[in-house]
Amino acid sequence: MQHIDILIYAGWIIPVEPENVVYEQHALAIQDGKIIAILPNNEVDRQFSACISYQLTTHVLIPGLINTHTHAAMNLLRGIGDDMPLEQWLQERIWPAEQTHVSEQFVADGTKLAIAEMLRGGITCFNDMYFFPDVVGEIVDKIGIRATIGLIMIEFPTAWANNATEYLKKGREVYETYKAHPLIQTALAPHAPYSVSDNSFKLIKEMAEELDLPIHLHLHETVKEIEDAIKLSGERPLSRLDKLGLLSSRLMAVHATQLEADEINLLAKKAVHLIHCPESNLKLASGIAPISKLLEAGVNVALGTDGAASNDDLDILGEMRTAALLAKVVNQDASTVPAAQALRMATLNGAKALNIDHITGSLVPGKSADIVAINMSDIETQPIYNPLSQLVYAVGRDKVTDVWVAGKHLLKSRHLTTIDIHELKAKTSLWRDKILETF
Repeated sequence: MQHIDILIYAGWIIPVEPENVVYEQHALAIQDGKIIAILPNNEVDRQFSACISYQLTTHVLIPGLINTHTHAAMNLLRGIGDDMPLEQWLQERIWPAEQTHVSEQFVADGTKLAIAEMLRGGITCFNDMYFFPDVVGEIVDKIGIRATIGLIMIEFPTAWANNATEYLKKGREVYETYKAHPLIQTALAPHAPYSVSDNSFKLIKEMAEELDLPIHLHLHETVKEIEDAIKLSGERPLSRLDKLGLLSSRLMAVHATQLEADEINLLAKKAVHLIHCPESNLKLASGIAPISKLLEAGVNVALGTDGAASNDDLDILGEMRTAALLAKVVNQDASTVPAAQALRMATLNGAKALNIDHITGSLVPGKSADIVAINMSDIETQPIYNPLSQLVYAVGRDKVTDVWVAGKHLLKSRHLTTIDIHELKAKTSLWRDKILETF
């Protein structure tokens, strides 16, 4: 008998790989932060003993959820600009608040608030785009979540940098700090085609190829973005990026609510990853990404929440359900985006977009023990006929009880183990009072 670190006995395990499979009355064996076996409960007892065992026989275990697009520190701006279209929301609410308040401390406290929310909702990895990525890295490292930290680029001065040269220089320093970190990687994060010049895009492409980094940007988010680009340059943003050589498997294109048929084919041909943020797009009335057509074309589609200022939550379980339901009604086909595909978009597809699918995104031996336990015994999820369908269509994030990242127990029976939630609430209240003074 092999003695190991952790055994988790579960009512059901949904590994994502293979797809549409549910293991009933199985256990996960974990050693040195990695999954080493998934076996029926009666077999695991013959093969393993463990330092710690968890009896979660009313729970379903799934891979850690991946939030493939967010602006974590903007949790401090949740609710300050509701019921506005994107341009008005940015110009009248978000940018004035950011110009007044964004600082190292703002980013530290906002990021911690976001991570606390994400962990309590089963998110074990997030892809961030915001200022002071060095501070984001420090918070991520202390808490123990997995993250891809965006090295932001935008053409105007901010509290983080004054010009393109400084953005790239500071970004490289953050990359050097975390390039060997077990849980943190970096990505170049040009904000959007309308806020980044051709020359900056060329420098970003060169740096991405030199350092072998992903690229993460907003693209074709609204009709107005397309119309403005055509007026300015005579071409759509996607065509411009193609000419600049930005379209490749490195690129994570966020939103993409405005796509023509030839553009969908181009994204598929170039192996670009599409990050779908349905609830933010709905709230800002930006549009609806043509998910079923993208999936049919072979585009890898992952899910993101966007920031809490435009969503207003960081809830991938909610995004998963919205994405599935929205795709069905848009396609006028109830079989579009079935439950198994929706879960894959929230897990393995996100890992693939971030180029970490060899590490996380599914529950298979050899991968990191990034695991979420969800209680299925409450009245809201009864009766259970198909745990996978129930997970997508009925489960809320309040049912998440436990979360492990690389085998480390970060949420235990709904309690965060590496975040002082009382201190966090007190700091958040202080920020609310400061930010209210801006308006």
